[in-house]
Amino acid sequence: MRTEFKDNKVIIYDARCTDASLIFDCGQAFRFDKDDDGAWCGTAFGKYIRVYQDGEKTVIDGAAKEDFESIWFDYFDFGRDYDKILTSFKGDSLLEKAAAENYGIRVLKQEKWETLCSFIISQNNNIPRIKGIIKRLCENFGDKTGEDYTFPSAEVIAALEAEDLAPLRAGFRNKYILDAAKKVASGEVDLEKIESLSTEDAEKELMKIKGVGTKVAQCVLLFAYGREDAFPIDVWVKRVMTLYPDGLPENVLKNRGIAQQYLFHYIRNHPEIAENI
Repeated sequence: MRTEFKDNKVIIYDARCTDASLIFDCGQAFRFDKDDDGAWCGTAFGKYIRVYQDGEKTVIDGAAKEDFESIWFDYFDFGRDYDKILTSFKGDSLLEKAAAENYGIRVLKQEKWETLCSFIISQNNNIPRIKGIIKRLCENFGDKTGEDYTFPSAEVIAALEAEDLAPLRAGFRNKYILDAAKKVASGEVDLEKIESLSTEDAEKELMKIKGVGTKVAQCVLLFAYGREDAFPIDVWVKRVMTLYPDGLPENVLKNRGIAQQYLFHYIRNHPEIAENI
């Protein structure tokens, strides 16, 4: 992978397995939307960027060199060889189809508190509504950055009362958002400490928060901590796993979190397959 820095843009050459449309539309991140020019625009880590494909190049507009090195390289998981991982899927017909159709998905490594809060909001919800709630959360309690708003910190949310969250229209999730914020802000749940825990112990730590069950905890571990062994199971993945009564193939297990994201996006876009499972 070769990078060029020009006019507050990062131009990435030979970024294999990178497609902004697939990355931001596969259910792992909720603050990016496609504009009229085809670029995906949004905010992460307090920085607003536009991401788009220019032929075989990937362009991150709004990213200085220092931000690419300190934020975006890890955020887009550019240090991982996805071609090698997808090659390991060969021999399994369903995973091969999922990888071929969705070549370009990368599992983002997102900000920890934002990911936790976002997947609490995602419970029993659809993506447009999740995005709407998160947008209102940022507009009401985040800081204006020019083009967008930052994601409000746990400390900001912890200082609120339940009625303050009424503009979010998040329903029963409001009490879970507040509980998460208070426990993170107080240090009762230490999101940094989780880095050093085993995946099993990290899940238990996250589940100290009201409303965080196995699925939400596994989403946080996969999408914020880059735990490849995390395997969130929602209704779509539950269906597709009936095709694997003995579990995923042995050669896939060490990257099963990434395999999950390919299977999830594939089966979600092929309801005719899901209906016949």
